[in-house]
Amino acid sequence: MAVEMHAGLASDGGSKLKMLLTFVDSLPDGSEDGIYYALDLGVTSCKVSRVELGGEKCRIINHIVEQQLIPQELMYSTRKDLFDFIALTLKQFIEREDNCIKQLPDERKELGFTFSFPVRQSSISSGILVKWTKGFAIDDTVGKDVSQCLEEAMSKNGLNVQVAALVNDTVATLALSHYYDEDTIAAVVIGTGTNACYIERTDAIIKCQGLLTNSGHMVVNMEWGNFWSSHLPRTSYDIALDDESPNKNDQGFEKMISGMYLGEIARKVLHRIAEVSDIFGEFSHNLSVPFTLRTSLMAVMHDDDSPDLRKVERILEESLQMPSVSLKARMLIIRVCDIVTRRAARLAAAGIAGILKKIGRDGSGGETSGRMKYKPRRTVIAIEGGLYTNYKLFRDYINEALTEILGEEAAQNVVLRASEDESGIGAALLAARYSSIR
Repeated sequence: MAVEMHAGLASDGGSKLKMLLTFVDSLPDGSEDGIYYALDLGVTSCKVSRVELGGEKCRIINHIVEQQLIPQELMYSTRKDLFDFIALTLKQFIEREDNCIKQLPDERKELGFTFSFPVRQSSISSGILVKWTKGFAIDDTVGKDVSQCLEEAMSKNGLNVQVAALVNDTVATLALSHYYDEDTIAAVVIGTGTNACYIERTDAIIKCQGLLTNSGHMVVNMEWGNFWSSHLPRTSYDIALDDESPNKNDQGFEKMISGMYLGEIARKVLHRIAEVSDIFGEFSHNLSVPFTLRTSLMAVMHDDDSPDLRKVERILEESLQMPSVSLKARMLIIRVCDIVTRRAARLAAAGIAGILKKIGRDGSGGETSGRMKYKPRRTVIAIEGGLYTNYKLFRDYINEALTEILGEEAAQNVVLRASEDESGIGAALLAARYSSIR
């Protein structure tokens, strides 16, 4: 991971890691005040937020958020249809909120736009869409400035709103965590998909020599879901999953560690067992249907500590139509869930360790020089996403692996902090930050 990070920074296309510059070179510090809006385009929904900030003494005074489901047909429609829907959702939200607060209707509003797809940014507030992921396929948006697309749609719908910050959800998570704890140096999302970002020294960004920034650092969006290495423990199940996916040879790391795929990997293993034995009985053919075993169900089964594994039995009956599965077979299912989950967590931990190694925070060196010994620095990694926050055993395995990789002494200085799904606040904070220094 560390080697690929170096390669991605050294040249465009030099690595599977895109190492996208975010132009975030100044993070929120608590001094921000005013009212700001945020919009988060997710996989299935569009969330809009209004955040009122009160500066260092009051911090976040108020936070209101609403969520609107995205009609599935818009994921395959046109740029105009998608951004008109987003703009209308934002307009309706702002109009409701304007009736509740003392704010002039025509006063320009500053917006933080969380856009969780690969974007090659040219400034903090603008960026070209590299490609769609997560099921979206709107061809006439690729290669376009997504902030401009949104602003045009907002203007057409009578909104006086400016995109002050265009950010990835990982960057928004980092901003929010740094707002409360300045030792935060990276953020990782481990949910349906996965990604990571971190704070890099600008003199290490070789491909951007001469770039003017307000400080000596910048947040880099790794797009680590696309990471690949011959060292990854790829099995026949991983190969089959990739071959059957609509994005073959893409998002290799994501397919081994994220919530979209873990249940499917476990299903493939169980299906193979059913092919060579009769342990699951005559109803095992239900295991042949792709994605019938969701990761959320796998997590519930994995967490079943009852003597007769009643949760496992219920899920097999209700979700997979597999009644009367023996206790021995249920125990085998738990074992498969454990192997798949533990591997995913250990790979995620290895990725985090790669980031720490790249920036010299893994405890492997740089802490002593001659006679002088430097105290190890506290390092906070913000982690957001349902797979991490809702799956206790997954969290335990990440902590276990990180300690094993770094060693107990170095691991004591690394804090993995669970972050709730508040990327809207992080985006609003960045909008506030860059509105104030613009």
